[in-house]
Amino acid sequence: MAAGNRTRPGEVRSRTLASTFAGYFILIFFALVFLYPFVIQIANSFKTEPDAAANPLSPVPHPFSLSGYEKVFLNTDMPLWLGNSLLVTIVVTLGRVLLCSMAGYALARIRFRGRRVLFSATLGVMAVPPVVLFVPKFLVLNQLGIYDSYTALILPLIVDATAVFIMKQFFETIPVSVEEAARIDGAGVWRTFWSVVLPMARPALITLTILSFQGSWNEFPHTLVAVQSPELFTLPRGLADLVSGSLGKGTQYPLKLGAAVLATIPVAVIFVVFQRYFVRGANEGAEKG
Repeated sequence: MAAGNRTRPGEVRSRTLASTFAGYFILIFFALVFLYPFVIQIANSFKTEPDAAANPLSPVPHPFSLSGYEKVFLNTDMPLWLGNSLLVTIVVTLGRVLLCSMAGYALARIRFRGRRVLFSATLGVMAVPPVVLFVPKFLVLNQLGIYDSYTALILPLIVDATAVFIMKQFFETIPVSVEEAARIDGAGVWRTFWSVVLPMARPALITLTILSFQGSWNEFPHTLVAVQSPELFTLPRGLADLVSGSLGKGTQYPLKLGAAVLATIPVAVIFVVFQRYFVRGANEGAEKG
């Protein structure tokens, strides 16, 4: 009886193949569900306006046209928006990585009066919905006299509570003995942080770089309360202006979606490039742990 109840190797293999096939089918199905809107976006950006209006869900442009991209650069301020977004994104990303890593290290390692209160305040800021801060943010920018300027676009974004929390939590995973050995060799707090601890935090730094770049590049609500001059519009603000119909009547799908494709490319490139280093750094961290 015991021998008869045993599962045959062929049956086990069949069940394994069936479960594997079902798993891949589900993954492919949901991948197509999520990717199809992007395919439609790219396809419509290469259509003529009549074709995009008549067949908006068709993934094949007929006829193929670059008129949407021509209008983006000739009839809009896309180069200006791109330049403003690059300036704000680069400054915010560099500043956030430096300042938030320093703040995270101070909260994780340096013992000073009020450290727990300060960390609790950081967590409290993370719990506040950003929409609640729109009016206070506008009032502060206006009171400081920096409203409608590049400073207003950059300064409020250059430090982020979530980034401080991420860096603090990662620094706490680094063995204290490494820092003690550096101090025995004569390194001070800054030298220990810059030359010893920070290189070990590469996975967290790359994660923070990706999040900061993506967040500042796509930041739209902040621009609503920070600037009003068209020459200070970033890419999300400019795209919102296009979607609202600033160029006149009609759907203008190729123009709008072409601009959206151009706005997506830098974030996609940054993520693909840094993801490789992030995975490699995470694996190194796991091996060290």
